[in-house]
Amino acid sequence: MSSLRRMIYLKIARMSRGSSTPVPSIISHDTKIKGDIFGGDTIHIDGKLEGNIACNEVIIGTRGYIMGDIKAKSISVYGTVNGVMETDDLFVANNARLIGNAIYSKIALEPGAYIEGTCMPKSKVTPALSTSPTPTLKAPEKENKHPTEKELKAEK
Repeated sequence: MSSLRRMIYLKIARMSRGSSTPVPSIISHDTKIKGDIFGGDTIHIDGKLEGNIACNEVIIGTRGYIMGDIKAKSISVYGTVNGVMETDDLFVANNARLIGNAIYSKIALEPGAYIEGTCMPKSKVTPALSTSPTPTLKAPEKENKHPTEKELKAEK
């Protein structure tokens, strides 16, 4: 809680001085948001977001959970992301969970990071994917479909 107070104090202090130094937008751990976030310099998420993000820097805190796509210059994951990420710099901490795909220029993974999906450098992405405004890769879906009787008979 003291870090939140400190961030608020810094934001107020910078605003009163007219400083152009960016202060992160913080979504606290008890906040749930459904919708997209576009713009802004730094967004720190400790709560739950169901939607997409496009900004300069995204930090997903240890309690943070994002279900959606992220496009940013820098992404640091300490919590959970379920979706597609496109970034220049990707950091995944040892307690983080990435369920989905990542397109990156540079990546740093700590031992113990959980990744279920594909991590692909931007240099390996086809031109059609790299020119699209949003990531076109889809997060892997769990296969819960049970075969029908017709499909079982066709296999025999």
